[in-house]
Amino acid sequence: MAEDVGAALIHTVAGAGGAGLAVRTAGDPARRPIVFVHGWAQSSRCWAAQFADPGLLAAHHLIAVDLRGHGESDVPTGGYDQAAVWAEDLAAVLAFAGAPALVVGWSYGGLVITDYVRERGCADLAGIVLVGAITEIGKGHPGGQPGPAMLAGLPALFAEDPGVAIPAVASLTVAMTAEPAPGTLTQAWMGDTLRVPPAVRKALFRRDVGSGDVLAAITVPTTVVHGTQDAVVDPAGAEYAAGKIPGATLRWFPGVGHAPFSERVDEFNGVLREAARVAEGRKG
Repeated sequence: MAEDVGAALIHTVAGAGGAGLAVRTAGDPARRPIVFVHGWAQSSRCWAAQFADPGLLAAHHLIAVDLRGHGESDVPTGGYDQAAVWAEDLAAVLAFAGAPALVVGWSYGGLVITDYVRERGCADLAGIVLVGAITEIGKGHPGGQPGPAMLAGLPALFAEDPGVAIPAVASLTVAMTAEPAPGTLTQAWMGDTLRVPPAVRKALFRRDVGSGDVLAAITVPTTVVHGTQDAVVDPAGAEYAAGKIPGATLRWFPGVGHAPFSERVDEFNGVLREAARVAEGRKG
């Protein structure tokens, strides 16, 4: 099923257990795919600046998924703490893409990609871009240490009481960028977070996963992107991932917070173009 939404189409893909996953697409389906995976309590709308880039649209088929429990996707009661479920969900999106894809994971999206590699290796991956990403989760795991803004929001970010949750979400959202983001964008991100049910927001943290061996087994070109002023995910996680993944390239964005794709659009989109070029060269 596909629905027109402005310049993009929204499709529904069946993920693990038959859960309907909303997939936003733009660009030329005959071109090389780039698959975008958003972060905790966000949606595919966060990639709006990439979906508006004429160069990316001309050269690629852009595909952004709403993770289960997020955005326009179904909200199953379980599966949020299971690597196999996240891997199957991403596999369904990659099958929809129809060709090995460059996969871009922001924040928690990096953990989803790591889950995929844990369960399925690098099948159908042409390359990986990790953006402000975690690759592990739980106490003592260096690839998933939260920054001060996230720590300050816990556990209020999971609260059922809107009087508790909304101020915490507002504070975290404002802290996502190093410089103030436009008010309309901040409110859109807040809306996406609050749309995710509190039980789902909490369930995503109900994991204890190390990934050192998984990262070391990655065999596709990987770029790790992180803002030096990220207050949501500790930048040390980028160093950890880049140090574990063979041949990984680490790209720091000086003075940037948790959303390089929004804070430095042109520079970030240039990183995507280069990562796609390297991935295509490897395939060739």
